[in-house]
Amino acid sequence: MAPQTEAQRWLLSRALQISGDIAEAHWLMFERSEAGFPWPFLTILVFWLVMLFVSFGLLAPRNATVLCIIFFCSLSVASAVFLIVDMEHPFFGFVQVSSAPLRDALDQLGR
Repeated sequence: MAPQTEAQRWLLSRALQISGDIAEAHWLMFERSEAGFPWPFLTILVFWLVMLFVSFGLLAPRNATVLCIIFFCSLSVASAVFLIVDMEHPFFGFVQVSSAPLRDALDQLGR
């Protein structure tokens, strides 16, 4: 498209801006409409981890060092599971991914 007048240039820039907004809305809609994290899997995973650490606690000698080690190991595993679930929505939550690269890419595509 080669705009000839100022009005045509304005309309072309406005059309590119609107198409970029539509593409951004499409990606946000796609991001929010995904099925999400499989909760039955998460339930089974948490149950399995609880049973694992309970068995460690039952079979380990009873002293402060072992209890501290088991506590910190279970805390690190729980933190890892929390971060995995939190990254289900990368633009919201505890850890957020910047949307600036996506916006830059949309701007480049709109040119």
